[in-house]
Amino acid sequence: MNVTKENTENYQIVLTITVDAPQLEKAERDACQRLSNRVSIPGFRKGKTPRSVLERYIGKEGILEEAFDIICPKALQDAFEQEKVVPVTRPEIDVVTLKSGEDVVFKATVTPSPEVTLGEYKGLKIPKEAVEVTDEDVNEHLERMRERRGTLVDAPEGAAAENGDMVTMDFKGFVNGEAFEGGEGTYYPLQLGSGQFIPGFEDQLVGVKAGEDREVRVT
Repeated sequence: MNVTKENTENYQIVLTITVDAPQLEKAERDACQRLSNRVSIPGFRKGKTPRSVLERYIGKEGILEEAFDIICPKALQDAFEQEKVVPVTRPEIDVVTLKSGEDVVFKATVTPSPEVTLGEYKGLKIPKEAVEVTDEDVNEHLERMRERRGTLVDAPEGAAAENGDMVTMDFKGFVNGEAFEGGEGTYYPLQLGSGQFIPGFEDQLVGVKAGEDREVRVT
């Protein structure tokens, strides 16, 4: 096997890989066996179909493509090891020559792992920044943790909704007595005071109780 390496733009390299004709010939025999085991041809048991019959049903190109699928992975791995390439992308394969009795030639384009050269880092000093944590900082963090880990529970019977409470509601909106598109919802969750709805809407739900009907007027 012969390999040449070419550096291209965008930090990619192109490996041109040549596999000797005898290896292709062996891969063709293996390909015929694999295809014979997979393809059902009238008059022949699986695994027993002669190559001449396979060529009539599948075509020589199909056998060569199967043979290339056998050759390519190992040839690629050997080329990477020979050229000391550690690819970080899936290779783009371009077949140049694939003919029975001839060497196989194909190109593989990959992005290799970059080479990193360390600068002088010993003896570097970084000033330590003083960080002051106040009681207010701690309380704010605790409150955020409470909100993330909190669970919703039903309010006591007869309780009036307050800002910060979560309510579920059915609603329907009207303009001049006519219902409008998109102004209706069923079992809709809303946290009072979140500002999710039109200004003034949530304020008018403060004090509402479970099961209560309430008319809200907004502009």
